Amino acid sequence: MNLLTVDFGSTFTKVTAISPEKAEILGTAKAFTTIETDIREGLTLALAELHKQTGPLEYAQKLAASSAGGGLKMVAVGLVPALTAKAASLAACSAGAKVVKTYAYELSLAEQQEIYDINPDLILLSGGTDGGNKEVILHNAKLLGAIERGFSVIIAGNKSAAGDAADILNQGGKHNTICGNVMPAFNVLDIMPAKDAIRALFMEKIIEAKGLNGAAAMMSAPIIPTPLAVFEGAQLLAQSLGTLMAVDVGGATTDVYSMCSGTPTLSNVVQKGLPEPFAKRTVEGDLGMRYSLEALVGAATCRPQPGSTNPSNTSTTSFEEYKTLCATNPSYVPEPNTPHAQYDKELCGTAVDIATKRHSGQLERVFTPFGETYYQLGKDLRETKYVIGIGGPIIYSQNPKEILINATSPPGNTEYLKPTTPKFLLDKKYIFAAMGLVSRVDSALALKIMENEITEVV
Repeated sequence: MNLLTVDFGSTFTKVTAISPEKAEILGTAKAFTTIETDIREGLTLALAELHKQTGPLEYAQKLAASSAGGGLKMVAVGLVPALTAKAASLAACSAGAKVVKTYAYELSLAEQQEIYDINPDLILLSGGTDGGNKEVILHNAKLLGAIERGFSVIIAGNKSAAGDAADILNQGGKHNTICGNVMPAFNVLDIMPAKDAIRALFMEKIIEAKGLNGAAAMMSAPIIPTPLAVFEGAQLLAQSLGTLMAVDVGGATTDVYSMCSGTPTLSNVVQKGLPEPFAKRTVEGDLGMRYSLEALVGAATCRPQPGSTNPSNTSTTSFEEYKTLCATNPSYVPEPNTPHAQYDKELCGTAVDIATKRHSGQLERVFTPFGETYYQLGKDLRETKYVIGIGGPIIYSQNPKEILINATSPPGNTEYLKPTTPKFLLDKKYIFAAMGLVSRVDSALALKIMENEITEVV
């Protein structure tokens, strides 16, 4: 009997039919996500399109992920930027959340207002090692409890203050739960309890808030965040390929996943700061190709210049037309060999470049009594074997390799510790999320399909 995977995206609902017996994908289809009415309407249309290709199918299991309604929008709050605040952000990202903002130290009234304006689904409140600083987490609990929004709070900080923080939040009417500290001791990272709590709250609260109840009742297992499904797909593929980086450029964000230890590879380099997890995800909310295009253009170091590709056909007006089309039609795909296609390629390359720089580690030169040495902040990804392109802007590009090359640095460049000589692969059918879902019921099947479907870019 066949399997069905569903990805309720912000723009499209994507469905994939899989034959376990043949270990192959029978077909894929998509339709516009209908979260404003009933999300099942878009699912019905996507299934009708799928069955036009495959004929009528029955499914033993139906598995789903969702980033509809903006996905799982979170704020992370910690004590020290490079320690508990970073640990909280890592926990949220690895659980499939979109971390909109990370705060450190005591929240100010201005930051309290900013969180009100963000209106997150969840807040991960951390701060202090176990038995350490209590004042900051209690101060932040008080300010969060006073925000008149319906978010839930996960308390993942100093265990000596967690109960008091929960009492403060209860007084403010905030649903909350306590889990293990994300940094129980100095420079010790423990994000799994927070990750599990985030996933539990997603299933308990966010499904209802996003209007996914009806769709959830149709599925064989709880709906999970789409980035979590992609994360688990990348983890699975790394078991076969070895070290890899996956870059998912979307309409709202650019997500980067790395599967490697990232420890220093040179003898005169010392790791600084929190230990990096083997499986890591970062999400960049200002590097989307449609919903956050203006921010991407602002962040770009090499903005597409009118006339750079074909002076006779390109103009300032053309670039403004391109931006307007992207803003009014998030599913817009430019025609090949046009100025708009060139803008798409250059901006997508910029998103890949900036997102992978933020994800990768850096070296800081220092002088000691024993001579020159380097501190490494973040992961050393230079020896990563594969870089994989995910997401429509890369998949539909005429030359994906020209985009993916932006995820690398020259071998001698140590400013950013990005991959140096990787092989480039492409997720042509956008199956990472689907296979992450399948891996939860049959990891061998999911891995076999990924090995067949993820192709090399030449």
